[in-house]
Amino acid sequence: MPDDETQTPTLNRGPAARTSRELHAQRLPGAGEAPAPWLLRLIAVGLVLAALNLRPAITSLGALLEEVRDGLHMSGSVAGVLTSVPPLCFAVFGVMAPRLARRFGAGAVVCAGMAAIAAGLVIRPYIGSTAGFLAASALALMGIAVSNILMPVIVKRWFPDRVGTMTGLYSMALALGTALAAAVTVPVTGALGGDWRTGLAVWAVLAAVAVLPWIVLVRDRTPAPGQPVPAPAASGAPAAEAPALRITRSRTAWALACFFGLQATAAYITMGWMPQIFRDAGVSAGTAGLLLAVTMAMGVPLAFVIPRVASRLKQQGPIVVALGLCGLIGYGGLYLAPAAGAWAWALLLGVANCAFPLALTMIGMRARSGAGVVRLSAFAQSTGYLLSIPGPLLVGVLYQHSGGWGLPIALMAGLMIPQMAAGILAGRDRTIEDEC
Repeated sequence: MPDDETQTPTLNRGPAARTSRELHAQRLPGAGEAPAPWLLRLIAVGLVLAALNLRPAITSLGALLEEVRDGLHMSGSVAGVLTSVPPLCFAVFGVMAPRLARRFGAGAVVCAGMAAIAAGLVIRPYIGSTAGFLAASALALMGIAVSNILMPVIVKRWFPDRVGTMTGLYSMALALGTALAAAVTVPVTGALGGDWRTGLAVWAVLAAVAVLPWIVLVRDRTPAPGQPVPAPAASGAPAAEAPALRITRSRTAWALACFFGLQATAAYITMGWMPQIFRDAGVSAGTAGLLLAVTMAMGVPLAFVIPRVASRLKQQGPIVVALGLCGLIGYGGLYLAPAAGAWAWALLLGVANCAFPLALTMIGMRARSGAGVVRLSAFAQSTGYLLSIPGPLLVGVLYQHSGGWGLPIALMAGLMIPQMAAGILAGRDRTIEDEC
């Protein structure tokens, strides 16, 4: 017998009144029939390809930032703003995702998001001005933002009984894309002739490939997450709609937003400043870059394991604490012996950064319905990214004014405490529908 999520009543219509779109919808969840196996496999491939494209726009730029600055005659302050643009765009554009999903369908929005990433990546290196570069980057980041929000929604809708496994799969792909772009952008640029423009634009190819699986879902209108499902109406009465969730009344939603924001703060600080910490401690530039790659690569296997474990637990607090303790030990090592134990600290901080897939898993678990997941995903990620914006900037200010890494590292370690507290609250066995 199909599960509850696939038993959606449909309005009575004669065969002549059914459009081809509605006939197609009968094969999709929410139309009373389980989806075809080939369709689920295609969506799984689409999730992996989409996730691979959610970070290369950022990490490929970081690898060639010096060349970009020289090529566009970009000032240091503008370059600093450029590194803060991603979380700002994620917060601003992510808010649009629920409305777009209700209007066009989640699959169509993800398809458009991949197309926007491809367009932004291919345009920005060749536009020839700093303002144009920022605008094209914002286009790519807009596509990333809406896709970020809708990944947990797609998983909840199409794989309701495998939330942990599928979240782990695309989280692993996201971590792989992050590490891959950081590691190979410079060598690929050299192999393609040494032009930084080509080195940045080449990532548009991967985004263009990611568009293809989602084309199948562009016309999908079986109830999109956040869209009320019509119930059979008696005597021509209008169908009743589920009451809207007031997400800001949920303590769990706020706890999850804080947890997401604090883990994002730690991740952006790590990506932006960890190599410099090692270099200032006497580690060579090449080794410092390799240490960062190791930290990012830790997310590949753990991003698959942690969501599967978390989805089997009623409360995720123990995992939150374990990851937080790894972060505290890693930051303590950076403070006391940054060069002597560099590899150990890189590994521990890589484990701590796996709070990201855990947060995504909890988004899927803290709501009962597709509507709840899309609202919670948009709220937690958009609010969280807003909270993460000051972190990397504050670390830079403390480093500049103190002349060392003592205060910045103390700040990083200190932020782990509220991160663990928020994660414990967000990991309690309850849903936002119980609180709104």
